[in-house]
Amino acid sequence: MAIAFIDLAAQRRRLGPKVDTAILAVLDSGAFIMGPDVRAFEAELAAFGQAKHALSCANGTDALYLPLMAWEIGPGDAVFCPSFTFASTAEVIAWSGATPVFVDIDRETYALDPASLQAAIDQVLAHGQLKPRAVIAVDLFGQPVDYPAIKAICVVHGLKLIADSAQGFGCTLQGLQPLHWADVTTTSFYPAKPLGCYGDGGAVLCQDDDLAEAMDSYRVHGKATAADLKAHVFEHEAKYLNMRVGLNSRLDTVQAAVLRAKLEIFADEIEARNSIAARYNAKLAPYVSRVPAVIAGGISTWAQYTIEHPNRDGLAAHLKAKGVPTAVYYPLPLHRQPAFLAPNPAVVASGSLPATDAAALDVISLPMHPYLTEADQDAVIAAVASFAA
Repeated sequence: MAIAFIDLAAQRRRLGPKVDTAILAVLDSGAFIMGPDVRAFEAELAAFGQAKHALSCANGTDALYLPLMAWEIGPGDAVFCPSFTFASTAEVIAWSGATPVFVDIDRETYALDPASLQAAIDQVLAHGQLKPRAVIAVDLFGQPVDYPAIKAICVVHGLKLIADSAQGFGCTLQGLQPLHWADVTTTSFYPAKPLGCYGDGGAVLCQDDDLAEAMDSYRVHGKATAADLKAHVFEHEAKYLNMRVGLNSRLDTVQAAVLRAKLEIFADEIEARNSIAARYNAKLAPYVSRVPAVIAGGISTWAQYTIEHPNRDGLAAHLKAKGVPTAVYYPLPLHRQPAFLAPNPAVVASGSLPATDAAALDVISLPMHPYLTEADQDAVIAAVASFAA
């Protein structure tokens, strides 16, 4: 049997009856949009994420966009983010009318490099054309960035901080969730994510009451908030009084029901992922140029297990022939993507991102999921070793 890159079927076998029952309950209820399971899931997600508020939405991209809308970030503003990430991280900045400023990564962890961030801020301030407003730090491949260092920079410059945990929701640093430092944490429930649903979905977590209220308005067509209604006499549903231009970004109740079942086993799955990653690291180190490193004090959710090899494409072809699937994440970093080159080019910190460009040439991800058996893992390791030989 072929080795699965991400084995959703194995998780399905574990949770099938429970998920089936939950889905059927939603179908019987008829509460398909913003039903009771959505509110229950948001409360459970907030508790898991050490947050006061969790607002679900249609996808992880909208989750990133909602705080930018609430903070009224727009033209003339600079938002800093890594280039070594998926397009959505920078895409939402462009949506807002602000300018993405691409920052380099730490070569060991692939996470946003605080020194490069500081250099990028200094560069923007020196040019004087943009106003620094926010930082989007990405918990790439599942592990937390250096939040204490990045938060310290944000405090000095008065910047908002978003933890983009689309891949890393559930990761911790010093036992704390990213929200301990960030103004918001966002995540995606795309099926392949560590906490994924059976379609699309996302969420944004925060501690601030006013911010949560504003984002709740924006996710439902800019509906009137409780604060809005104090200043307006309106005796109908709040969604029919539109105070701002918003989105239609709601999590389906069926997806919330699925996620409630998955959240119950999520901590156990994170533990399994870490055991598998540790075993990979110990056995693969002799055969590749780099095995993944996690920041000191950090716990990764291991959304991907990513190694480096100087003949990355040759290794991929060899593994495919051996029945081992692989993936190459971000072979063309965002600062080199056509969308961010013209007609309104993004800013690149210090003019180049050497660590990002180097990583993009060599990274390759191997099968990783909580249900990876030792036999399948040994087959992957043997295939990598045979290429090295």
